[in-house]
Amino acid sequence: MSTKPRSARPVRRTLQLLAAAISLVATAALLLPPAVNAAPRDFSANRLSAASHAVKTSGVRGIAWYVDDATDQVVVTADSTVSTAEVSAIKTSAGDNSEAVRVEHATGAFRPLVSAGDAIYGSRHRCSLGFNVVQGSTYYFLTAGHCGKVSKQWWADASQSTLIGPTIDYSFPGNDYALVRYDNASLSHPGGFTAGNAFVGERVTRDGATTGVHSGTVTAMNVTVRYQGGGKVSGMIQTNVCAEPGDSGGPLYDGTKAVGITSGGSGDCTSGGTTFFQPVTEALNAYGVSVF
Repeated sequence: MSTKPRSARPVRRTLQLLAAAISLVATAALLLPPAVNAAPRDFSANRLSAASHAVKTSGVRGIAWYVDDATDQVVVTADSTVSTAEVSAIKTSAGDNSEAVRVEHATGAFRPLVSAGDAIYGSRHRCSLGFNVVQGSTYYFLTAGHCGKVSKQWWADASQSTLIGPTIDYSFPGNDYALVRYDNASLSHPGGFTAGNAFVGERVTRDGATTGVHSGTVTAMNVTVRYQGGGKVSGMIQTNVCAEPGDSGGPLYDGTKAVGITSGGSGDCTSGGTTFFQPVTEALNAYGVSVF
């Protein structure tokens, strides 16, 4: 039984269609937006330092920033008072390093948390007692530096009838810690803490005169904050623990580990917020005192 030779045209047609399809795929790949296949940018330590310096010198208030080594970025957190134009100014100030700057946003305004009320009372403001500390046989307590700056004496009540003692020293801005001496021998000064350093991801608790006890997580370390109304502090612990005016100076701890002193932040304990803490170990080293 004889057979007729098959025509080569269908084969050629198939090859032509296949070639056309391959060409279309190749063309489509060339037309993909560059961002789709773009590799993450790696910024050198010098470029990150330059970007951080640009943020520092931008002059914008209501921002906090730190270098995130995990992503090789300078992370800027802007409070709700920072305008779109000011965000653009921050980026512009970074120049060629602007891609190394990542801007995030927080509700409320970054401010030192000072208010009138109860707890420890200055002449015009209320703050919170941080950690009791000792040097030899002399007892003191730590509180926020911006509290120590505005009051030279502290009382245990709003009527200022029970004197605690004087502010011995304070550091603000730059840092945010102060040392107050117990001059009233009738007042107790319980302890129960040992000092330690915080770390990102750590579960921590804060106590304050206004809002009491609240917990959250450490989100960044070595953060610089420029508060509304003036005052820039560096080396702060950033957290998502809420706080409100009057909570300044209160303790941040993890169990019995003392880690920080409440400095300032934004938001409130109804909607949440961002709060910054002075590392307690820096204050202890500065004054030569110990928690107990």
